[in-house]
Amino acid sequence: QVQLVESGGGLVQAGGSLRLSCTVSGSIFGTNSMGWYRQAPGKEREMVALITSVGSTNYADSLKGRFTISRDNAKNTVYLQMNSLKPDDTGVYYCNADTKLTANGILRRVFWGQGTQVTVSS
Repeated sequence: QVQLVESGGGLVQAGGSLRLSCTVSGSIFGTNSMGWYRQAPGKEREMVALITSVGSTNYADSLKGRFTISRDNAKNTVYLQMNSLKPDDTGVYYCNADTKLTANGILRRVFWGQGTQVTVSS
């Protein structure tokens, strides 16, 4: 059974930083792209950042320069470094991973984590 476990959320003052982690465990043969999404109260889930297996990244335009996504393929872990946090960054942050369920990578499935709460106070 594949699981994604996020950690690192919490309460921080505006201007502060947090680092989120998400580790994939279970019977997989690695991961393709991994990503972070967030959902603020009363709003739809939105993409925050994506990273491919070779490290190419893509960010939501509004977050460029403040957030950095990275990954450790050996640990099947993706990170999100969040700096200069604002109250508008408050929400539940979810990671996802496009996992390889077979050695040849043909069978794939996207899994989601349970989410971690980030609250930024003004």
